[in-house]
Amino acid sequence: MSKFAIVNKMSDKLGKTGLKIKRYSPEILLVAGMVGTVVSAVMACKATTKVDDILAEAKENIDIIHKSSENPEMLEKYSKEEHSKALIVVYARTGLKLAELYAPAVTIGVLSLTSILCSHDILRKRNMAIAAAYATIDQTFKDYRKRVVDRFGNDVDFELRHNVQKQKIEEKVVDEQTGKEKKVKKEIQTIEDYSGYARFFDEASRYWEKDPELNLFFLRAEQNLANDRLKTRGYLFLNDVYERLDIPKTKAGQVVGWIYDPENPDHKGDNYVDFGIYSANHQKARDFVNGYECSIFLDFNVDGDILDQLETHQK
Repeated sequence: MSKFAIVNKMSDKLGKTGLKIKRYSPEILLVAGMVGTVVSAVMACKATTKVDDILAEAKENIDIIHKSSENPEMLEKYSKEEHSKALIVVYARTGLKLAELYAPAVTIGVLSLTSILCSHDILRKRNMAIAAAYATIDQTFKDYRKRVVDRFGNDVDFELRHNVQKQKIEEKVVDEQTGKEKKVKKEIQTIEDYSGYARFFDEASRYWEKDPELNLFFLRAEQNLANDRLKTRGYLFLNDVYERLDIPKTKAGQVVGWIYDPENPDHKGDNYVDFGIYSANHQKARDFVNGYECSIFLDFNVDGDILDQLETHQK
């Protein structure tokens, strides 16, 4: 292998290694800061064991100076000012020895704290970048949907967004003239796609009951409560709703939710919370409302990332 190829290979490995270090730098800095904090505490404890010797030596020297200052013979050789200067020297040397004793522990402690703060700063900047990227994507998607609505209407937008499929079913109906039951073919629309925030309300929740009517009553009450909280506070996070329904919280639920601002013409939210209970296009939702199912797949109409909107709304 030529020298040029070896150099290129080494450069490539170094570049990849540097990229990995940069990627995991917050974790590395955090671990280093935590380890450094422990090491700093241990070193400080060890240094403390030597403090008594330093203070004992200083006390001995101070006692000697005080005794000499009280001795008339020593006062003839050394004035009170010289005794005061001697005390200052002892105090200064003692302070210097203590500083040298704790300097390594303090240095490592400061470096550890700096590492933790740097880790936090890197993560904060990355989170801001992610939030900005999400906001851009979200706005682009909303603009795209608006163009679809303007050109093809709300129905087409709804069908494309939720992958609405047409399905033929048979229903038994009573003929008004003969009074007999007969089968009638009917075409319905079903939603084959749900948002990433949709969750099951089933036996995993401690609020779930085996009675469909009780579950429907509970979800309607919680939906009304969520709307009241939205109007009162002006905002509501998805995790707040998850918590009320005993559904595990998510990372996305910390930033997405609803904003209530009916007086702002630029606000693109719905200004209300909808659990998707009465979605006519959801077969399972229809079965739940009609009392055939005890569980339901809830799909929440969140406005998206509300952190930036929340700052604007609070101003």
